[in-house]
Amino acid sequence: MSLSNMMKDKLILQKQNGNVFENINSLVVPKFIMTERDDLQIETGDLLIRKLPNGLEDTFEVIDPGFYSGMGQLPSGYKATYKKLGIPEAETAIKNITYNFHGENARVNNNSVDNSTNIVNSNSDIAEHIELLRTEVSRLIKSTEEKRDALDIVDAIECQMNSEKPSKAVLNTLISALPHAGSIASIGSFLLTALAG
Repeated sequence: MSLSNMMKDKLILQKQNGNVFENINSLVVPKFIMTERDDLQIETGDLLIRKLPNGLEDTFEVIDPGFYSGMGQLPSGYKATYKKLGIPEAETAIKNITYNFHGENARVNNNSVDNSTNIVNSNSDIAEHIELLRTEVSRLIKSTEEKRDALDIVDAIECQMNSEKPSKAVLNTLISALPHAGSIASIGSFLLTALAG
């Protein structure tokens, strides 16, 4: 009988980063777990979970993955030593997995209800228009001193737009202090509209 035919246990590999791989043919014996799945990366601290016919689960924490390279008839795989976790330890180990989410309103709820309120302020258009305002001020104003003063005002506008509670009155005053060129006025109008939006 070949070693592959002895691998009757179907395990779940739960990585520390949250990735899960299922249906891993393995052989679980008292001192180690063997698998010929060399396409997986089994690492120290990963969990191997075996679902038992009675509905319970055995959870094993990998101590040493024990990767070996194949030779002749023996394929590459793992002969991992493990620590068998009791139910409380297994639940704690599974709860300590860190999930990293990115993006606006990214979240996950495990057995809970989310009653939170999220406010997303997407400033990409505002940031583009502030940068456009800087470009127009630099292009249209020839005097170095006037240009420096106008760019200081643009910096103040940017600070106001990025503040927690931007004031429309302050923003309007700052925009009014800029030179009255057509493109500068239209960009200022956009910023006021975006604030009201």
